Amino acid sequence: MADQKAEIFELNNGTMKVLISNLGCTITSLSVPGKDGKSADVVLGFDSVEPYLKGMAPYFGCIVGRVANRIKEGKFTLNGTQYSLPINNPPNSLHGGNKGYDKQIWQVAEHKAGDKPSITFKYHSHDGEEGYPGSVSVTATYTLTSSTTMRLDMEAVPENKPTPISLAQHTYWNLAGHNSGDVLDHRVQIWANHITPVGENTVPTGEIKPIKGTPFDFTAERRVGESIHEVGLGYDHNYVLDCGEEKEGLKHAAKVRDPSSSRVLNLWTNAPGMQFYTGNYVNGVQGKGGAVYNKHAGLCLETQGFPNAINTPNFPSVVVQPGEKYRNTMLFEFSVEFE
Repeated sequence: MADQKAEIFELNNGTMKVLISNLGCTITSLSVPGKDGKSADVVLGFDSVEPYLKGMAPYFGCIVGRVANRIKEGKFTLNGTQYSLPINNPPNSLHGGNKGYDKQIWQVAEHKAGDKPSITFKYHSHDGEEGYPGSVSVTATYTLTSSTTMRLDMEAVPENKPTPISLAQHTYWNLAGHNSGDVLDHRVQIWANHITPVGENTVPTGEIKPIKGTPFDFTAERRVGESIHEVGLGYDHNYVLDCGEEKEGLKHAAKVRDPSSSRVLNLWTNAPGMQFYTGNYVNGVQGKGGAVYNKHAGLCLETQGFPNAINTPNFPSVVVQPGEKYRNTMLFEFSVEFE
């Protein structure tokens, strides 16, 4: 498969246009209308595949795995065997290691046009890859299910050994447009009454902590920047999705609204957690069309298994048995909402 090259593919239904690369299933561009019907590209990224290949993206737009987020000290024990992973985010292993799924070229299994355009990517993760046990077949399908809705179905099946699996989509959103500055004026609501607080080295302590009345409380819509100065560098926390209404097997996870463009994103998922990250480490990245992305230039809504769950018995298990199917579905509903 070494002859496969990184390319960019298009999904377009006439209202919404999405560009996605087979390198890490990366969303490089997503254009949706705002007020007055004017479209803007609302994701951080690059104009070509080269900067992604050169490692210039801090996980812009990609799918991360085999296990998203941090694994403490890059170690875990499963069925009596200890596994060691690359320490690519010292002292922990982050987002699958040195060459996670975001840095792999996936195979395009299907690419459909029409009124519900879609693209399906496949990847075969081998036994021992980045230290993880067992081979895994992974698929990711992006579908434009309506004029302003995109669905992502991520699936993974272990072939021969139990293994932890937790995939996440790492797009950085800026609903005012990718080149519009920071997202501190965006309004966010998250259907979570708890977070999993982190100790040193940003690994969860194992506690599931109520957030009512704290700077982490987004149960009612509020401005991203309102209390961000009280949470260190910014938000980078796993929210426990425990109070969203359900539809079609998915829970309401988050709502993001940009007052300047009136664009709204509602996110639905079946995952137990969501990392809310405010781009705290983005610093002078040269992006699309000459834009420069700085701190808080975008926000991430990474639906996921809980961080370090493999080492935390009271967190929902991320271990998947051979032949079982792991699923993480995300529904991104865009709309225009006037105050």
